[in-house]
Amino acid sequence: MSIKAYQQAATRAEAPRDVEWRAFSLATAGLMRAAEEQSLDGAARVEAINKNLQLWALMADDCAQPDNHLPAALRAQMISLALWVERHSRLALRQISALHDMIDVNRAIMEGLSGRP
Repeated sequence: MSIKAYQQAATRAEAPRDVEWRAFSLATAGLMRAAEEQSLDGAARVEAINKNLQLWALMADDCAQPDNHLPAALRAQMISLALWVERHSRLALRQISALHDMIDVNRAIMEGLSGRP
């Protein structure tokens, strides 16, 4: 079995929460690398921030869909967080501390997705 076929099979076998957790894990790891490696060039930091923004944009779009089964209040909170991430990302281009704030938010979402405190 090729690697691509294995990845497709693994993705189909994962529950949606697991897929979302994995996506947040990857985005958070990129932000953590950008925060830890202060010598990281601007392009690498921009890439990590952009990937996180893309994830949050997908989450906001999904929460805005009428067929989304999450409670309305939770959907509104997720969209609000996505807007916060969008604004905070501009700050993170200049300040490492802003990256830490986004990492904390992503980790909180990951805890919620995993069902563990």
